[in-house]
Amino acid sequence: MDATSAPRRAEIARRTSETDIRATLVLDGQGQAEITTGVGFLDHMLVALTRHGLLDLALQADGDLHIDFHHTTEDCGIVLGQAIRQALGDKRGIRRFGHALVPMDEALAECAIDISGRPYLAWSVTFARDKVGAMDTELFEEFFRALVMNAGLTVHITQKAGTNAHHVAEACFKAFARALRMAVETDPRAPGAIPSTKGSLEG
Repeated sequence: MDATSAPRRAEIARRTSETDIRATLVLDGQGQAEITTGVGFLDHMLVALTRHGLLDLALQADGDLHIDFHHTTEDCGIVLGQAIRQALGDKRGIRRFGHALVPMDEALAECAIDISGRPYLAWSVTFARDKVGAMDTELFEEFFRALVMNAGLTVHITQKAGTNAHHVAEACFKAFARALRMAVETDPRAPGAIPSTKGSLEG
C-alpha cells in the first residue's frame, strides 16, 4: 500500500520467552493512543510519540519486568519499527525526509529522519541521572535503535540543550514524532513516485 492509499495500517504480534507484544498502527491517524507496557514512563513517551506523530497506536506488552525493563523496552521498539515498515508499504508518494527541533522547557532536541531502507541510528544524547522514575535512561537509546533497525530508517537524534532527564527524553520522543510525521506524509507534487533516483527505498 502506498502513501496515496488510506488507511496505511499494520498489525504486528511478537512473542518470545521474554515478551508478548501486540500492536496496531495507523500512520494517517489522529494521535489516538492505547498503550500498556507495564513501564509507566515508556507509556508516557509512546503516548507523546503517538500524539505528536498523528499516529493511531494500540500497543500492549507483557514482559519480564521482574528482571528489568530492558527486554520490554527494546521489543516495543522492534514491534513499532516493524509496524511502521509494514504500514509504509513500497513507500510510494512519501516525502521520505523529515526533521524537527523541539523544546521542552530547558531541553532542546533535534531529530532528522530518512526513510531510506538503510537502518542507522546516530544518538547524541546524555542524561544527568541514571533513571527517570523507575526506567533506566540508557534504555531510550535501545528503544530507538530497535525501532530504526526494524523500520529501515536513518535517524539522527541530537540533544542541543537540557539538564532535566525527563525533559530531555520527552524532547527526543516528540522531535522523533514530528520528524516521522513529516517523512511519512504524502508529497502532493509526487503522489505516486518512489522518492529515490534508484527507484527503490529498500536499502
